[in-house]
Amino acid sequence: MRIRILKSAHEDLRDGYWFYEKQDKGLGIYFLDSLNSDIESLKVYAGVHPKQFEAYHRLLSKRFPFAVYYRIMDSDTLIYAILDCRRNPAWIRKRLKSS
Repeated sequence: MRIRILKSAHEDLRDGYWFYEKQDKGLGIYFLDSLNSDIESLKVYAGVHPKQFEAYHRLLSKRFPFAVYYRIMDSDTLIYAILDCRRNPAWIRKRLKSS
């Protein structure tokens, strides 16, 4: 199965990187490494995560309060968003609808 990270999700990763990098130098890299590891696990586990907001599977990150929202299309796993779970659920729903 191929994993495709859409532009909107890349922007989410960038924003998360800078948020954590401002907290402590090097923490942004650790954030990216952790999320990339979670994303790589989708090669084996795509589709087993519960659906949230009707159509998106939600993979919770192991080390950070972030969730990876994805869909499975044919033989591809498309990642639409990587969002902070501390955000208001209404904001998350609206963000996913715009994806």
